[in-house]
Amino acid sequence: MRFLVTSALIVTLALAEPPRTLAGEPIDQLKAQVDRVLKLLDDPTLKDKPKDKRVAVRKIAEDIFDFGETAKRSLGRHWAARTPAERDEFVKLFGDLLERSYISKIELYGGEKIQYVSDKVEGDLAAVQSKLVTKTGTDVPIEYRMLKKGDRWLVYDVIIEGVSLVSNYRTQFNKIIQTSSFAELVKKMKSRNEEMGSAAEPARRV
Repeated sequence: MRFLVTSALIVTLALAEPPRTLAGEPIDQLKAQVDRVLKLLDDPTLKDKPKDKRVAVRKIAEDIFDFGETAKRSLGRHWAARTPAERDEFVKLFGDLLERSYISKIELYGGEKIQYVSDKVEGDLAAVQSKLVTKTGTDVPIEYRMLKKGDRWLVYDVIIEGVSLVSNYRTQFNKIIQTSSFAELVKKMKSRNEEMGSAAEPARRV
């Protein structure tokens, strides 16, 4: 599915080490983050080491992508009813799900370019408009939603051609909780993470 491939690429590109000078507009910080990820992807020492690439990206992603905020918004109105322990578990499971669904697809990157159009700041929230230019010359509009914490802007949602990562997950999670329960959602997330984890490491099962 094209959306899955594109989403995998865009979310991966959004996760990178923050610039050394953290002060600045959201668009400047985001560009610096993307540039650093691109350098990681082009690192010749990691060319034939996709697993090492995933580990490296996940490590720096935890400092850039606000998994807690993304998880909270994805759970929507059901977040308020959760205990601190349930929230902590959900955030961890959600982070693992994002990693295995998107960050693990890092090898799909094929040299596409990202152009930054504009950014809009409203208090501690910002939206950065950009577009992905494919090798065929097609423009894919992308909006990064960011939240300011201290003097850093963290990505909590990515909207590709009008499709929000957070909204997409919120719809899925809400349906499971309404038709079953939050416990069932957690069970499904654990099962899905285990399935994807096994699929990603076939060598260990020989």
